[in-house]
Amino acid sequence: MRVRFPLSTPPAIPAGTLAAGPQPVLPAQGGLLLRPWEPSDASVFFAAYRDPEIQHWHTRQPASEDQVREWFERYRRAWEQETGASWAVTRGGGEVLGRIAMGGMNLDDGVTGCMYWVLPAARGAGVASRALTALSAWALGEAGFHRFYLEHSTRNQVSCRVAAKAGFLLEGTKRSDAIHSDGRHDMHLHARIRGDG
Repeated sequence: MRVRFPLSTPPAIPAGTLAAGPQPVLPAQGGLLLRPWEPSDASVFFAAYRDPEIQHWHTRQPASEDQVREWFERYRRAWEQETGASWAVTRGGGEVLGRIAMGGMNLDDGVTGCMYWVLPAARGAGVASRALTALSAWALGEAGFHRFYLEHSTRNQVSCRVAAKAGFLLEGTKRSDAIHSDGRHDMHLHARIRGDG
């Protein structure tokens, strides 16, 4: 349970607004559908973290399919607690192509961040940028957030292109901000705010 302190300004998103309904299913261009994770997705999710690229950029990795199902339950609770949300990026709701998630939801200020990965077989087809575009449209529209940001290693040029393609402006570099499999990395900070073109 989050401890809430009195504000001198009204919250950007009143508590309970998001959790009042189910986590949405979001369509994206090219027949993609972002949907909540299902227990039957555990094997493909676990297999994703055997990929060297995903292992390199994402240091939190599940140890088993049982742990993946525990993560899925945590994702469900995060939505109920309005602290985060995670979607399977799918082809029409079936085949899983990747993951996209929101974290660090600050409803008072209307700010949230995101992260994503795409399975090797689906890379190079614009899956991440289309999913990110769809999620940012919902986050900055119907969900009511004002600012939507993402961070990636300055060495991860693919993520930089995804962010730019989805309209996230590069705002700066956070020095030595994150640890990856090969040590500390500087991180690029990108963001979209409501009203950006």
